Amino acid sequence: MTTVTTGRTIALTALAMLAFAANSLFNRAGFSGGGIDAGSFASLRLISAAAALTLISILPGQTRPTRTSGSWLSAGLLFAYAAAFSFAYVDLGVGTGALILFTAVQLTMLIAALWSGEAIGPAQWTGLAAAFAGLIILLLPGLSAPPVGASVLMAIAGISWGFYSLRGRSSENPLADTAANFLRSVPFALVLSVATAGTTHLTRPGVTFALLSGILASGIGYTIWYSALRGLSATRAAVVQLTVPIIASVAGVLFLAEAVTGRLAISTIMILGGVALALLGNSQKPRVEGS
Repeated sequence: MTTVTTGRTIALTALAMLAFAANSLFNRAGFSGGGIDAGSFASLRLISAAAALTLISILPGQTRPTRTSGSWLSAGLLFAYAAAFSFAYVDLGVGTGALILFTAVQLTMLIAALWSGEAIGPAQWTGLAAAFAGLIILLLPGLSAPPVGASVLMAIAGISWGFYSLRGRSSENPLADTAANFLRSVPFALVLSVATAGTTHLTRPGVTFALLSGILASGIGYTIWYSALRGLSATRAAVVQLTVPIIASVAGVLFLAEAVTGRLAISTIMILGGVALALLGNSQKPRVEGS
């Protein structure tokens, strides 16, 4: 790999990680001060991301989605992720939510690999044990523990995204398939809007954050990530996402004045360290989609 190519990959990867962390920040910021309800945020995010990805996919040099691109099952998983993600962030801090999400995604991928018969060595088992222990510490009852309901919703979001990633890892045209999956998620988003019509609350800042999440952090962010993946090994693509919860936590402190508790700091070290150990102990890990 040349120096120019390496530099380009590093730059694209950094931008993609910022976009993924921004999704957490935008969601949480959208709910600050009652700017928007969770159902509307999720719907606007999915619809605007579908529009952005469709426009990007028809640009010269890109592969346009066709009738065979994506699938309804993948679209359903995508919707489950986005909806649970938004409803969870009504009550979770930026960093805590990103950490639970990231843990659920990576553990889903690792457990799926184990289930499929992939060899798991001592390093992977140790890493998994450390990650689970860190998650338990984070969720143990106490004054600084995150709300149980919101934590479960974020775990569901992570599991949904994990399975979505597993389904898409063999995609030959990831941008076209992702655009098609977002387009297929629009009917689900519309049903959600109708189902939550009684709690609809829209303000200009709230809608703006939802559109930023859909167009910038999701649509453009995923496009950048697919470009970065061309220069990353499977393991590096997975491990680099260890930075997302850290970036999200810093963003929450800087922009939303969120506090970093000792429990969150210890859990973050244990979870990210454990997952890194598990991933680095297996050089055959598949590529991991963004969140």
